[in-house]
Amino acid sequence: MSLMTILHLDRADHGDAIAALLERSATYAPEVERAVADILAEVRTRGDDAVRAYTERFDGRAPTAGTYEIDPARWRRALDQLDPTVRAALEQAAARIRSFHERQVEPSYEMDLDGVHLGLRVDPMERVGVYVPGGTARYPSSVLMTAIPARVAGVGEIIMVTPGASTEALAAAAVAGVDRVFEIGGAQAVAALTYGTATVPRVDKIVGPGNQWVAAAKRQVYGVVDIDSVAGPSEVLILADDSASARWVAADLLAQAEHDVEARPILVSTSPALAEAVVAELERQLASLPRADIARAAVSRYGAAVIAPDRAQAVAFANRYAPEHLELHMREPRALVPLLRTSGAIFVGAYAGEAAGDYLAGANHVLPTGGAARYASPLGVYDFRKRTSIIEYERDALAAHTDAIVALATVEGLDAHGRSMAMRRDDLARDQPDRDDRAHS
Repeated sequence: MSLMTILHLDRADHGDAIAALLERSATYAPEVERAVADILAEVRTRGDDAVRAYTERFDGRAPTAGTYEIDPARWRRALDQLDPTVRAALEQAAARIRSFHERQVEPSYEMDLDGVHLGLRVDPMERVGVYVPGGTARYPSSVLMTAIPARVAGVGEIIMVTPGASTEALAAAAVAGVDRVFEIGGAQAVAALTYGTATVPRVDKIVGPGNQWVAAAKRQVYGVVDIDSVAGPSEVLILADDSASARWVAADLLAQAEHDVEARPILVSTSPALAEAVVAELERQLASLPRADIARAAVSRYGAAVIAPDRAQAVAFANRYAPEHLELHMREPRALVPLLRTSGAIFVGAYAGEAAGDYLAGANHVLPTGGAARYASPLGVYDFRKRTSIIEYERDALAAHTDAIVALATVEGLDAHGRSMAMRRDDLARDQPDRDDRAHS
């Protein structure tokens, strides 16, 4: 039996299997949703006592000196404990991420439009929470990708939570400019950030990846706080023709597959021969991959090689799939970029491996999954800033606009709206002398 299923877009009997590839919305078992709801309610009511109870139950970790906050001296010292090569890589990545995101800062603006003074003020959020997976995992790249855009945006305070902080993650917090770190995780960490406790401050937004408990918690607290997204399993879709290297394509599929047994590694190729070669290469590379069990499970359960009759149909399938990561191992890859409208990140040409985007390229690696790239964007500075409209009227503009406002309000059956403006116009016309409009706006 082949490790990876091979499907053909032009075969009717493969239609159901192809439809199944496209259907991957993130859903969680009802028991997980109920348990998460209970945790949120407990933390909201009991605060730190509930956080401690759940952290001891799930992670087996008691607070140190009455708090789960990590002394800043400890996590700032973590930089000195790193292998010099790792520290240099973190600092290089941070500089590139910062440089890329500085271009995203959106300016405020003002304009005058026939006596109406309009403006859009763009302000940073006061406080945000960054969730970083921990325990046996070490994800310093997630710290950089979430905290640096927030810092560039001008956020007043960045609070990081992580279950079982690694030296690398703590060092990344120092590099990225995090303000406070708490060694808590799971739904209880999301709850603490959402509602605030005696020790954990309440935030305006929560960002960062996590397991299904974290994702379910973020979805349930949305509206009380903002969130970046509800992340599903990681995914890559690779478009490849007969010019592609089967070794490189297989390596990039495995780079996604080793994340999690739920990961989605998908190849779409115009060359059946290449697809067969990639499947064979997957077997060869799995033999020496440390996380082979995880990668093999992901490839066999969720991976597929989809054969497209031509380049146009390969592109059409990619747009329907809306992948988190999209790689182009094809001739003239740059020509395809304008045609590909629904992906979180596009890696143009065989040299741009997806792993470069995860770590060092500079663009953000927090990307929409599960088809959300149809409408969602990578995490960026714009996610940490809010916009306020400013409207100011001169006296003549009030008079000029009132009839139109009344007409529209009448159509909508909202007579008080129209009356509130007509009253101003009529009172001013009858009783009030000219005056400084702006002083009375």
